[in-house]
Amino acid sequence: MSEWLVLTLAMAAACAVVLTIVVINHRRIPEDDDPSETPDVIEYMTMMIGVIYAIVLGLAIAGVWEARGAAQETVRQEAQAMHEISARAEVYPVDVRTRIRADVDAYVAYVVDEEWTYMSENGELSEEGTALLEKVRRSVTDYQPANDFEGQAYQPLVDQVAAADDARGARGQSAGATMPGVVWFGLIIGALVTVGLIFTLQIRRTGREVLLAGLFSVLIAFLLFLIWDFDAPFGRGISATATPFTDLFPQVTG
Repeated sequence: MSEWLVLTLAMAAACAVVLTIVVINHRRIPEDDDPSETPDVIEYMTMMIGVIYAIVLGLAIAGVWEARGAAQETVRQEAQAMHEISARAEVYPVDVRTRIRADVDAYVAYVVDEEWTYMSENGELSEEGTALLEKVRRSVTDYQPANDFEGQAYQPLVDQVAAADDARGARGQSAGATMPGVVWFGLIIGALVTVGLIFTLQIRRTGREVLLAGLFSVLIAFLLFLIWDFDAPFGRGISATATPFTDLFPQVTG
């Protein structure tokens, strides 16, 4: 099911539930009821709970957005390191640099074409990708420089392999959901409490009040969906992309 369809259904369901409760509650209110009799303390508590929940929502959105940005940065670092390995191998003999570049291209092609999908489905890195990176490492470290010029390029190449490995590890740690379950529990309970408290203000079935109640519930549903969509940096619609790899290795990724 499309994520945008899920969003639409969630927003529609939240709005329908709230409006249904408004209609049912309105039928139970006696004709002589005075909505101005709502105690001031209830209005104050409703306002404070709404403000606190808004702060929590803002922090949650900022947290998952920062996690997504960090995940995208690890992809950039990994792609740049692999590009440096391919470029710095120029000082090696033809057969050596050809082998290194072929291993780099094989790794990049696998990451873009297969491992990206594997991460989104399983929330972790694949063993095949790890093996391909190890093959790149062996191609770089097993060669013995034949002169000082090659020797000067050897250590930077090894360092770039280590940087790629480190970035890959960080990418693997970001592959799954970043928001703890207890936080989701608090967000959902907070949403129910916040939406539920609007009924303590004796909402009438006027067009303006019904519209505002519906829009408020839709907004809460949308913000929760936004947090959920950002929560898995590599697994959902608004996720980190493999663009750094495709930009640096267009000949491999097409």
